[in-house]
Amino acid sequence: MISFPTIPVDQLVRRLEHPGRKIRMVLDTDTFNEIDDQFAIVYALKSPENMTLEALYAAPFYNELSTGPADGMEKSYQEILKIRGIMNREDIPVYRGSTAYLHAADRPVESEAARDLVERAMASDPSDPLYVVSIGAITNVASALLMEPRIIERIVLVWLGGNALHWADTKEFNLMQDLHASRLVFDCGAPLVLVPCLGVATHLQTSLSELRDYVKGKSDIGDYLYETYQNCSKDHFGYSRVIWDISVIAWLNNPEWCWSSLAHSPHISEDLRWSADSYRHLIRCVNFIRRDEVFRDLFRKIAD
Repeated sequence: MISFPTIPVDQLVRRLEHPGRKIRMVLDTDTFNEIDDQFAIVYALKSPENMTLEALYAAPFYNELSTGPADGMEKSYQEILKIRGIMNREDIPVYRGSTAYLHAADRPVESEAARDLVERAMASDPSDPLYVVSIGAITNVASALLMEPRIIERIVLVWLGGNALHWADTKEFNLMQDLHASRLVFDCGAPLVLVPCLGVATHLQTSLSELRDYVKGKSDIGDYLYETYQNCSKDHFGYSRVIWDISVIAWLNNPEWCWSSLAHSPHISEDLRWSADSYRHLIRCVNFIRRDEVFRDLFRKIAD
């Protein structure tokens, strides 16, 4: 089994606080899977006062939009390139991620993304950790942790995954896709800020009419986001959609919009439920998101 360094409790608690300053980050995203990853990438790039996006990683996914994890990753890679081009941000490197999920709890999947994460994290000063923000299956990040366990001393993970800790189950797309990887990030002791989906990020709903008023015609990327949203449904009458992935960027921008607390890292049971253990290390878990403040900030930045 892989052995990970143990971060002292007082240091871990400090790492789990909001940074309160501008941070360096990488963004791991299954961009073609949904329409919300596009919004999250734009939000991160439009928030230079709080974060410097150093690299983008394409994450695998498998659903009706892909023929398998490798195809999902490649489609996500191409979608990232498209967004980067629209925003004229070719200065930011983009790396292909895993073409498969972890086959076992201690077997990483080598990829450009995982190797870059290891290199970038190990070059970071522990006093200035690299924020690793993931909004998809966490295969790339788990692989990097297995390839070089020491990076847990130099990173902070911020992940949109699972459901609220009080929810009846945690059968959520990001978490379920790669159960080995998901369990690893809760077990290894790395500083983890968790933004759950059902019960927390579900507050982040918007509609086509709202995007028409505040996003369409404001910029090239605003038009692209509007068209992407418009194409996601054949009937927008009375329809709204959750833009889940902007939640992690919102926490980095302003923790007062994303109420959170410390909790002991849960286990993931065989039937995909959270299992509490008060002897486990601490993580930070977001419990509630102030929807209006987040969208107000996003819309203003898209129009800027």
